[in-house]
Amino acid sequence: MSTDAKEVVRKFYTSGYFSEASIIREYLHPEMMLYWNARTGYVELNVDQIFETIDEASKSFEAVRCDISHLLQDNNQVTVRFTYYVRTIENPNEEIPMAHFIAIWEVKDGLMYRGYQMSQPAEEDERALASY
Repeated sequence: MSTDAKEVVRKFYTSGYFSEASIIREYLHPEMMLYWNARTGYVELNVDQIFETIDEASKSFEAVRCDISHLLQDNNQVTVRFTYYVRTIENPNEEIPMAHFIAIWEVKDGLMYRGYQMSQPAEEDERALASY
């Protein structure tokens, strides 16, 4: 795996880890922590909790696609802005946006080590646009 921080982060998000959760261990440092501010609250997750979360969430989706709009690097810090699009098991023919994210990752030893993430469900976009 490339040790370029930006490339590590890009490869992780485009790796297809939702369909094969074991892939995450190739990109996440064993001592990784994710500090996540979501609409539902704040959570801290280690690599095992990330694995469990992704494994459980993947059971609801036929497919998950990550669309990266921004990927910026400053030394070993990488900022990524992206949207997850999903095809649900109930409706596998329609891809819908699930949520928007921005994350800042510290890469250590060629692996994602510390992540600071914020997310927003995609359905809030329509409500926000309707208010203008």
